[in-house]
Amino acid sequence: MIEQSLLIIKPNAVVHHHIGHIIAMVEQAGFNLKYINIIRFTPELASVFYEMHKGKSFYDRLVNLMCSAPCVGIIVEKENAIEDLRGLIGDVNPEKRKVGTIRDFFAEGITENAVHASDSKESAEREINIIFPQFGT
Repeated sequence: MIEQSLLIIKPNAVVHHHIGHIIAMVEQAGFNLKYINIIRFTPELASVFYEMHKGKSFYDRLVNLMCSAPCVGIIVEKENAIEDLRGLIGDVNPEKRKVGTIRDFFAEGITENAVHASDSKESAEREINIIFPQFGT
């Protein structure tokens, strides 16, 4: 069954000109790009998007990163999109990242990890509705 997922190219990857490289990796992995948009997180949008992390030690750093420069939001789709995209981006923890993943190539740390991808069907639906309310499911 075709699934949709949300991919966000984070500010550190945008600033370092990795948008094209990341999109190429996503397309080469068989994903279709359904919608793409340059977005600018505000503190309010970041607060809503990352509400599940409020109170955690990394929350303020994450919000500051996401608001520091533009991001690229992409709705991707293919069969098994959520799981496959999570595998393609790699683990947030540098010690657990597989070689050849997006984060292996472009992450600069745990928070500055180049990309975000939805981790479940529920998260994908929620996140798409926040970032792309006009195209949500």
